Amino acid sequence: MKFKVVVPARYASTRLPAKPLLDLGGKPMVARVAERAMLSGAEEIWVATDHADVVTAAESHGLSVVLTRSDHPSGTDRLAEVVEKRGWDDDTIVVNVQGDEPLIDPELIAQTARQLAQSGADIATVAHPIADAADFFNPNIVKVVCKADGDAMYFSRATIPYARDHFARAGGKESLPSGMLAYWHIGLYAYRARFLRAYARLTPSPLEKFEALEQLRALWHGFRISVVISDLPPMVGVDTPEDAARMQEWFRSKV
Repeated sequence: MKFKVVVPARYASTRLPAKPLLDLGGKPMVARVAERAMLSGAEEIWVATDHADVVTAAESHGLSVVLTRSDHPSGTDRLAEVVEKRGWDDDTIVVNVQGDEPLIDPELIAQTARQLAQSGADIATVAHPIADAADFFNPNIVKVVCKADGDAMYFSRATIPYARDHFARAGGKESLPSGMLAYWHIGLYAYRARFLRAYARLTPSPLEKFEALEQLRALWHGFRISVVISDLPPMVGVDTPEDAARMQEWFRSKV
């Protein structure tokens, strides 16, 4: 099965400026992410960025780069520009690997691409079973509920599905009931290029505004999102200076 990987690497970041260039063991973070993607079996890896310094850094490590516009509201929009600039066929499978996840498991990337190819959906993504009640009630952890066929019904920061009777009991919120279908949504996506071409024309949904989850736009407009339930744990990302310090220390210990 053939698929391509695009690594969106936006230069500006409120909490961590110039994030793609963060030094991790002598290489910029964008190069570390691309190295992990190369292990997934993808036929092509492209960095999509809005800044010349990231272009220079990526090319100096032998990476293919597309310079995109700086006004994209999301990484999905940036991928759509790459699809157009590269002229990829509508059936091309494109995996969006976030540029701030330098420890992403390559098998997770491949798993997501396979799910899209096998399901016939417009989008594929990944979820991981939640075992800890604290994670389930954490609004920073996105939950997903799926239909019988594995397609997503809804994504939310809220506690879905809500085990009414279990949580109503004293101390009920300190644990999850047996057999609870609670899943942590992992923000890794595979798209068909035809969807990415359509995405830019979709009007935002009220749901995505309130939940701050752009995948709800696709569901709102009737697109299928197939979810693979993976035993591989959620990825460790770099969002804050504290995250950056921890990641730099990890790479110092390994290099």
